[in-house]
Amino acid sequence: MNLFGRKKEKKRDILEINISEPVDCLGDFTYNFYWQHKGEKLAPEWKIADTDITFGDMVDHLKNGGDIKINGNAGHRLGSSMGTDLKFFGGTGKEIDVGDIIVDGDVDTRMGISMVKGSIYVKGNVKEPIGNLVKVKSDIKGYKKFKSITDIMMNGLEGDKLEGNQLEGRRIIIDDGMIRDTVGSRLDGDKEIIVNGNVDLSTGILMRKGTVRINGNTGKNTAALLNGGTVIINGNCDDFTAIDMIKGSIIVNGNAGKFLAANKKSGVVFAKTGSPIPPVKEKNLSSADNNTLLKYGFDPREFKKFE
Repeated sequence: MNLFGRKKEKKRDILEINISEPVDCLGDFTYNFYWQHKGEKLAPEWKIADTDITFGDMVDHLKNGGDIKINGNAGHRLGSSMGTDLKFFGGTGKEIDVGDIIVDGDVDTRMGISMVKGSIYVKGNVKEPIGNLVKVKSDIKGYKKFKSITDIMMNGLEGDKLEGNQLEGRRIIIDDGMIRDTVGSRLDGDKEIIVNGNVDLSTGILMRKGTVRINGNTGKNTAALLNGGTVIINGNCDDFTAIDMIKGSIIVNGNAGKFLAANKKSGVVFAKTGSPIPPVKEKNLSSADNNTLLKYGFDPREFKKFE
């Protein structure tokens, strides 16, 4: 199949699927994390709509470097955690090379949440919030192209060109007005992601290194499972900030919300206010804490420490 003159280093296998109505979780590397629990919602062996293709077939094809062509509208969570060798399934937790997804139709919300590799092409409309993605100039006529923010930060644009945002050395500035989930998911390098505006769920989830700065408000689960690096919110957070946090730092220049630091293992949260879950409690700032806040341009006298 010739994808409209698309430029490729080498020809890749294409798996085509025809769907008459939107299907959720296509190309979802997590299988919604339900498949080990009696298949309550989604299992790899389940067939997609009225086809002979399973959810597992689609993910395996992408892992093997093949592309997916979806003829029809895709539902929610298209390409979730795409390009990750998930620890949940016995993997390394690191990124892996994958093929691309091409949608000849519309895509519903949360496309590419926690996505770290590959590209998604969409002919129709994409409903916000999207995931850990930015738009780049497309090499397929008539299609929009999206790439993982984390992939761009770790591996560069690789010949692509950003649309509506700027890459400046180790820093990307996102200022396109789109609402996103999971910004900076699994970032693992001395890089900086700046978003000028509000975001939705799970900013900085599973980050290991680097900085994510949101110049706006965030949704629930900000810095969930944070495993290093620094997440800075120049605004307020919804509930469950720092849930399951492993290590790292979070600075909230506002209200960090209720149920703060639930099941937190280590690391530190600085916020002007917030309602923590015991055993996390408010503590006095040390001189090192003061220096950390000053480093990022904040007045330590305005902050509380939750640890």
